[in-house]
Amino acid sequence: MIQDIKQADAQLREHPDPHESGTPVPRKVIVMVTLALLWAVGYIFMARPNADPALGDNRTHNELMAQAGGSAGAADGAQIFGAQCAACHQASGSGVPGVFPPLAGSEWVNGKDSLAANILLHGISGKLTVKGEAYNGAMPAFGDKLSDAQIAAVLTHVRTHFGNSAGKVDDAAVKTAREATRDRTAPWTGDDELAKLK
Repeated sequence: MIQDIKQADAQLREHPDPHESGTPVPRKVIVMVTLALLWAVGYIFMARPNADPALGDNRTHNELMAQAGGSAGAADGAQIFGAQCAACHQASGSGVPGVFPPLAGSEWVNGKDSLAANILLHGISGKLTVKGEAYNGAMPAFGDKLSDAQIAAVLTHVRTHFGNSAGKVDDAAVKTAREATRDRTAPWTGDDELAKLK
């Protein structure tokens, strides 16, 4: 009997086990989560997710077509160079010594416009000598990637910048080069083949 009383006293001194119903989620947290959800739903409707993503930076359709070399205007050679060429040839056109040849002062850039067009159309693989230094690498072909207008624009940019003064290249010259070599599927083999096109 005394043992039962002692056990009952011990049980009375213990606190009850905690339960979720005793400490519910604070109302401030519920309000904050609700406001965040309402903002997210509102943002989705305000953002117009079905709009043309190409116009997301507020450029007009004509501006975008001009930069892409479409019919609305001339292609932007500097933009194409930055996107397609600068990673290897550097933004300054100086290339990377021993790895990627320079465009600044290059005899291949300042040569005939048809030569430069052919290089961009089909790429290069093998040894190429630029300004007396030999480079042995590969340059990708851009014939399938860029239009005649885009190739002409980037060639014009390269031939009139970085200290070069070779002059502009028009779409017709690129088109002529493309048609003359339309059956070619392999890149030029560097000095060996390109020297014949000089």
